[in-house]
Amino acid sequence: MDVPEIHYTRSGDVAIAYQVAGGGTFDLVFVPTFANLVFPWLNRDWKSFYERLASFARLIMLDKRGTGLSDRPRDLGTLEARMDDIRAVLDAVGAERAVLVGAGGGGQPCAMFAATYPERTRALVLVNTPARAVKTEDYPYGLEPDAWREQLREVRQLWGERDYFEHQARRANPSADDEFVDWFVTCQRSMQARGRP
Repeated sequence: MDVPEIHYTRSGDVAIAYQVAGGGTFDLVFVPTFANLVFPWLNRDWKSFYERLASFARLIMLDKRGTGLSDRPRDLGTLEARMDDIRAVLDAVGAERAVLVGAGGGGQPCAMFAATYPERTRALVLVNTPARAVKTEDYPYGLEPDAWREQLREVRQLWGERDYFEHQARRANPSADDEFVDWFVTCQRSMQARGRP
């Protein structure tokens, strides 16, 4: 399967990029943490994953506002605004109900959509989606506040640098070969094209 055509729809005053692949018996929306709609199709493992999904469902993918090929507003907006981006894409493709698959930070807007529009949600699947990033008294699973601030400082200082992305690639995939690492570095750089976040 080739890279599906990129389309755009408006969510308020923001243009949201999306793709549609396959034509199965139901609609499935995949929302990752960060993305660029083109690059997963250039990696054999991601392409295989997308092709499997598209073999039984109409696969709908989008770049969240501020990432990939979607507009990069100065303010990424509220969770409700990011949830509404999903609604705008579903409306654009004529999807009445969909299975929502949110990975990482893509899970929060999917969960909000499911709670707000249960009549448009066939199922909700959350993959490695935390409720929040920082630990609190009633949520002991996140990072300590100082560790979170250090992680943010590291991203601000090192984003875009090859060594930083190589480290991230090998941490995420310890058996990564050089081809995967090269793909990962290019993909990461393309998700946030206007310099460091």
